[in-house]
Amino acid sequence: MHESSEELPALSTAQARRAVSVMFLANGIAFASWAARVPAVRERLGLRDGELGLALLGVACGAILAFRAAGPLVARLGSRRVTRVSAMLLCAALPLPALAPSFAALVAALVLLGMTNGLMDVAMNAQAVEVERRHGRPILASVHGMFSLGGLIGAALGALAAGLAVSPAVHLLAVAAVLAVVVLDAGGALSADARPEPAVAAGAGASGGSRSTRILLLGLIAFCSSVGEGAMANWSAVYLRDELHTTAAVAATGYAVFSLAMLVGRFSGDGLTQRFGAERLVRAAALLVAGGLGAALVVNVPIALLLGFGCVGAGLSVVVPLVFRAGASAPDVAPGKALATLATLSYGGFLVGPPLIGLLADRFTLRGGLAVVVALVLVIVALAPVVARGPAARSSAACLPAGRPRAIRAH
Repeated sequence: MHESSEELPALSTAQARRAVSVMFLANGIAFASWAARVPAVRERLGLRDGELGLALLGVACGAILAFRAAGPLVARLGSRRVTRVSAMLLCAALPLPALAPSFAALVAALVLLGMTNGLMDVAMNAQAVEVERRHGRPILASVHGMFSLGGLIGAALGALAAGLAVSPAVHLLAVAAVLAVVVLDAGGALSADARPEPAVAAGAGASGGSRSTRILLLGLIAFCSSVGEGAMANWSAVYLRDELHTTAAVAATGYAVFSLAMLVGRFSGDGLTQRFGAERLVRAAALLVAGGLGAALVVNVPIALLLGFGCVGAGLSVVVPLVFRAGASAPDVAPGKALATLATLSYGGFLVGPPLIGLLADRFTLRGGLAVVVALVLVIVALAPVVARGPAARSSAACLPAGRPRAIRAH
């Protein structure tokens, strides 16, 4: 059953916002901490490239399984409870890959890591939507910014631990212990879920088909955006190094520029959403990506590519948060189910994009492969009205708490 606000101590919206921000930060730190120690775990188990690739698929498989279960769990138990439990489960699962004694045990540990991370992903996004509803103004972009910040912190801690020759097991156990204390403390300040209206819980009615179509179109936007993110993560350094023959340091700078631009964009995104509205912001963001990366690929010199990668990070930074907000804020759609569907499609883009670009690079060139990102963000431009159409566009004004002025509108 959902926890109602009457069953919980009165907590301020500011406390709830801080708490959900901590959850996003902790999730980013946890996953980046593991990612930073993959080489050490591989070396300890003596894995070949193919074995490591198969093992890492366990994370994806676990996440997809969790996405299927997350919607019903959030609908039944509420995002507050599922976020608290899944955060603790993620902390428990984090050290397991570093403790795995064999390839089979590593696969099992990574499936568990993917499941706990996927469940927390959906639940904390649903909680952020609930906090935004109570707050009466956009917060989704900034809490996603906390995840990005957590990723940078986790990667830095991982690099430090590796440099000091700290074993992956000791490092990840320490991170997990600290994060468990942090999320346990923050969990008590999360917002109680509003009880669903009968129409939302039932999910029935003549408009069911149009709701499903809208969620799928939002998912297509998230898919296209995530292909771009995956391309930057996997191919930006390769392009600079192999195609433009830069130094290794310059090549590594490509993804750093993308990541920094995405971080800045996410912390700026809520204010931009409030000022310009979701539809206009998504369209402008996608045009920034298409124009910046497209021009960089035409000019094809290192400084142009670095600027282009920055445009990709800044532009894509706001897309997925706004898609999640649009999907989960409509009053006639169960937030957990909508977010689970959107998370699955978004994650699919991140998984499918890099190998697709690799295949196109083999067939044509890597330059041509990255042009796919430009084509896909033009799809986002065309679908931008979906982000604002219907009840989701009016959710912030409609859901302001009693007694709050309705001058603030989050389109």
